[in-house]
Amino acid sequence: MDMEKIEGKICEISGPMVVAKGMKGAKMYATALVGEDGLIGEIIRVEGERVAIQVYEDTTGLHLGEKIVTHGKPLTVELGPGLLGGIFDGIQRPLAAMMEKGGDFIKRGTHLKPLDRGQKWKFIPEVKSGEKVEGGDTIGTVKETSEIIHKILVPQGSGGVVEDIREGEFKVEDEVAVINGKKINMITEWSVRKPRPCKKKLPPDTPFVTGQRIFDFLFPVAEGGTAIVPGGFGTGKTVIEHTLAKFARADIIVYVGCGERGNEMTEVLTDFQNLLNPFTGNKLMGRTILIINTSNMPVAAREASMFTGITIAEYYRDMGYSVALMADSTSRWGEALREISSRMEEMPGEEGYPPYLATRLGNFYERAGRVVCLGRGERIGSVTVVSAVSPPGGDFSEPVTQASLRVAGALWSLDTDLAYRRHFPAVNWSRSFSLYTKVLRDWFSKNISHDINYMREKLFILLQRFEELKDVVQLVGLDALQDRDRITFDVADIMIEGFLRQSVFHVADAFCSLEKQYWMLCCIFKYYDEALKSIEKGIYLERILDNPCRTKLLKMVNFRNEEIEKEGKILMEEIEKVWTS
Repeated sequence: MDMEKIEGKICEISGPMVVAKGMKGAKMYATALVGEDGLIGEIIRVEGERVAIQVYEDTTGLHLGEKIVTHGKPLTVELGPGLLGGIFDGIQRPLAAMMEKGGDFIKRGTHLKPLDRGQKWKFIPEVKSGEKVEGGDTIGTVKETSEIIHKILVPQGSGGVVEDIREGEFKVEDEVAVINGKKINMITEWSVRKPRPCKKKLPPDTPFVTGQRIFDFLFPVAEGGTAIVPGGFGTGKTVIEHTLAKFARADIIVYVGCGERGNEMTEVLTDFQNLLNPFTGNKLMGRTILIINTSNMPVAAREASMFTGITIAEYYRDMGYSVALMADSTSRWGEALREISSRMEEMPGEEGYPPYLATRLGNFYERAGRVVCLGRGERIGSVTVVSAVSPPGGDFSEPVTQASLRVAGALWSLDTDLAYRRHFPAVNWSRSFSLYTKVLRDWFSKNISHDINYMREKLFILLQRFEELKDVVQLVGLDALQDRDRITFDVADIMIEGFLRQSVFHVADAFCSLEKQYWMLCCIFKYYDEALKSIEKGIYLERILDNPCRTKLLKMVNFRNEEIEKEGKILMEEIEKVWTS
């Protein structure tokens, strides 16, 4: 149904915000074409016949009196085959196609369709003519990449009897089915502000495996959960996001670069094009969608980019896939929100952020989850959100970090001191936490080992004791410690250097399976227990500390995931014999 066209004229211009008059009947969050070049914008305030519009393009050159047109359509994204491997800006314009058309910089008023209209896809029906379907049912599939089967779903509100369905190669706009007289193609449009519905949300009882030991073992996140990664400059937030995008066990990765430096995004584009998926051996971009909005691009588009990314993630979730959204970073998103708010002359909240900052962040994070998808059958999908936060000066009391903490299920707090000591991931184990640890206990017990939860608690106690002893050592020196404390201090150092520290550039250590993490801990705690027994037997401390097994414990990172059980058992036997021989 055609929407009513409303025209007005520009009466005020303030950076990316434009005010228009004569817009009676305009709706909130409707898109608008601004000026003679037709710049894309979104209505964010309505006062009678006057509306405020945040423009997603450079407003340089706009002048008063230019026309503004809106048809009442909300800001939407196109969903369909061809998204995987794509690189888009914050409002889903295809950057590769735009570069071919206009060069390295985006020309104002350029509008290109996100999905390639010329490419053909082989559509294989999953239903037959005469069958009755409902919204969310799979009517056919398309092999989007070598890894991902793209499911064409019945649009919501379009259920009924399948009158016609075809098999063959089609473009995304071609008709593939007719349901109750309505023609169905392979494109779905969805408003970025509106969460995609599901049958029901499921409890977060399955871990999101990252391959990073400190995250998977100490501070795990469930599939469909949320984690924030706050840290000062140089603590490795972006590297963590890149690492998870490369190695996390997810079917689909949506990476949102929101307001980050151009050279960081260039590194992502360069690396991801050449890297292989470590689990399948195929191109990494085959499971990745990039939403790029660098710091020199229009600031208003940052605000939209996060919701563009989460909407695409929900779309693949509804097919039954496990999707991970990497947001880098919500601080830049908050800064865009603050700039637009100040230009609208709204009452500022803490540090100039708008009072609704926490609400907007909550709306974003709450779209994560593990769900039963719409449609027949028990199709289960999930969206897991890992968001970097860049607090100014590393001050975690600032509004974006605090608002994120209220809704996030895990905090991976990065520490400047650890980063300066070249300890990566630079996660402060004293300040970090995970609310998912308790609900994941049963999964770890059943799928890894019955004693793995006990090991986690034992590790926390060891690290806590290490922090206490470290203060003593700084005052009176290491030699002042009792023998048992010396052993504890030494084993904690092995744990920090050989287990919590991890290199993303090491072939065998970049991704550490849960089984490898378990066997590494078994070996270290075996060493700890045998060392304490040796002290009780009267063996000299120097002999215990001068043990060849210590070096081997630090080199366990070199063991491949598939050989860790065999090598771990050999090392444990050697530890048991070394002080008894």
